[in-house]
Amino acid sequence: MEPVRPDDYRVSDVERAAVQERLRRAVGDGQLDLAEFDQRVATAWAARTRGELTAVTRDLPEPPTAPPPLPPAPRRRVFSDDAGGTTLKVLSIIWICALAINVTVWMLVSLTSDGPVYPWFVWMGPSGAVLATLYAIGIGRPRRS
Repeated sequence: MEPVRPDDYRVSDVERAAVQERLRRAVGDGQLDLAEFDQRVATAWAARTRGELTAVTRDLPEPPTAPPPLPPAPRRRVFSDDAGGTTLKVLSIIWICALAINVTVWMLVSLTSDGPVYPWFVWMGPSGAVLATLYAIGIGRPRRS
């Protein structure tokens, strides 16, 4: 009994599907039109041996190698030190401006009335304490390298 030549080996559906994928890429690369693709895919799925299957793609050049994948982009922290520092600065400026306006209005009202009035600006103390606590625990401060 003669040994079986590699071209006479039987092919599997996995090999047929791989050839179909190669033909699909050839259409995408502009090497085949859709009518020729249809014909070659039908031939590939009808192929029984590797020789018949190889003939379907014999005239197609090897596809170019894919470029190496790009390195993943560095992850950007949502709450970076810069963003936290900027946010804390903006909130502190707003708080200081609101306190200055409240104290100025309180002084004007106290001077134009019969005496000092209730210092309502003291109720800004808790929000100022929150800002001071955030700064004290390190949120919003730049990291030291």
